[in-house]
Amino acid sequence: MKKLNALFLLLAVYFFNAQVISGTVISGNEKQPIPYVKIGVEKENAGTVSDEKGNFAINLSGFDPSRKLKIEVPGYEPYSETVQNFRKYDGQQIFLKEKVKNIKEVNIKVKKLVDKNWGVNTKTKSVLYSVNPKFKKEDFLGETALEFNASRRSKIKNINLNIASYISDKPVLMRYSLYTEKNGFPDQNILDEEITVELTEDMIKDGTYTLDVNDHNIWVQGKFFIGIQFLKEFDGKVNISAALFRTGFIRKFYGDWQKITLAAPAINIDVKVDKSAKNIKDETAAFGDDLEGLIPDVSQYSMESKNSVYGKNASSGNYLQLKGTKLYYETYGEGEPLFLLHGNSGSIQDFYQQIPVLSQQFKVIAVDTRGQGKSIDTSERDFTYTQFAEDIKMLADKLELHKINIAGWSDGGVTGLEFALKYPENLNKLITIGANAFPEGVDERLISHMKNQLLVLNVENKSGKFNERRLVEIMLNEPHISKKDLAKIQSPVLVIAGDKDVIKQDHTEMIAKQIPHAELKIYKNATHMIPFENADELNADISRFLGE
Repeated sequence: MKKLNALFLLLAVYFFNAQVISGTVISGNEKQPIPYVKIGVEKENAGTVSDEKGNFAINLSGFDPSRKLKIEVPGYEPYSETVQNFRKYDGQQIFLKEKVKNIKEVNIKVKKLVDKNWGVNTKTKSVLYSVNPKFKKEDFLGETALEFNASRRSKIKNINLNIASYISDKPVLMRYSLYTEKNGFPDQNILDEEITVELTEDMIKDGTYTLDVNDHNIWVQGKFFIGIQFLKEFDGKVNISAALFRTGFIRKFYGDWQKITLAAPAINIDVKVDKSAKNIKDETAAFGDDLEGLIPDVSQYSMESKNSVYGKNASSGNYLQLKGTKLYYETYGEGEPLFLLHGNSGSIQDFYQQIPVLSQQFKVIAVDTRGQGKSIDTSERDFTYTQFAEDIKMLADKLELHKINIAGWSDGGVTGLEFALKYPENLNKLITIGANAFPEGVDERLISHMKNQLLVLNVENKSGKFNERRLVEIMLNEPHISKKDLAKIQSPVLVIAGDKDVIKQDHTEMIAKQIPHAELKIYKNATHMIPFENADELNADISRFLGE
């Protein structure tokens, strides 16, 4: 009998902890159901959203009874209760109090309103935020946001969302939010009323859904965030375009906001800037990311390179088996050998505009650096530029090429400098494009970005991202080429960079100055992406330099 009582006690405890609480959220003033209300436990990654009639059901299994349960929706005061007390409300109505709108007298002294567009404008289909209800529900009900910074008082007219593809069996329900900033993350939702949209495919024009919020009279100044959340499951998938090297923010329900430094959603806003208003600081990052203007949107080039034959051409591709790696390379044309070395996390495809031109004059050997592109690295050692240079020497030996030319972009340029130091007798000429001699030569904003990226990778600690972690670490920790080292290079070197490069211009000038037989060229109005954006000029410079 005692055993039976103990069993009943265990079952009672189980059912209490696994209790599913249901109810209806009601407006305290109007006594009407409130649709699409967020209900979840504070700081947790799971929750639920009420339906269009305010009905909800939430499983509170395993939650500490003392934790706070939150109910929030724009236009109403937030509701908070302990999990233990909230369990008592099963099947009952939850009343929310409407926010009191403080209507202030508006003294219009606007002298000049200027139209601006801020944010991420890419319409790429190769870098995406995918919204798919078939995956985990807590992921689907999560929220993504983008940061903005208005130096002057500005009114938001439209919120634009670039959508690469849309498949759904019914209208997709979305909520827009506008948050204040605290410690670099979204904080409080400052909208006084709900902004939800039932998105259908015909509302997307030329890859963009534009939400007119002009009548909402939203004025902003300083840092703020625009967030988007999907509220109702559907059968299908929505892909939102995203920009590489931009910072986005995501959270799962009431979980903490997380920075995503690899890409940001294509949210942009049309605003009216009051130029007569006080400027709280210099016009700087009104675009929501400290890398804006430093790393351009190259999604168009990325798409074109992926659609090219290069990097996957079986007729010209081959492998070199080395210790711990299989090095993939492709060969084109005849003549003096020219090795093309891509940048960090890149591949042969990045030279899709160089290979067809340069292979008319040279024997082009385009290489996927170990652990990148189609090259496979099975070692667990840290990557080093010296190791990359040794790989190129081994490939040149296999191809029976005693003296070679190298054109290296970014990390590829660093590998070229290391090759020049280690194998001077095997190098004819070298072209570096956006290369650095030591980490301090890189713009501090990119260094900060990479540190954040490494922090995320270390926290995630996923075995499948070991290679990605090594590629970030090599940029943060290497190279270590001194001025004395540079002075030892006797081969002719063409040093190229953009005047808006991530490599500091004085650093590029120092490299050219220290190498005895170097020529310097700074491209005007050019970024780090010269092989993409300045392909014709670069091809001509390489041909000229090697032909001299």
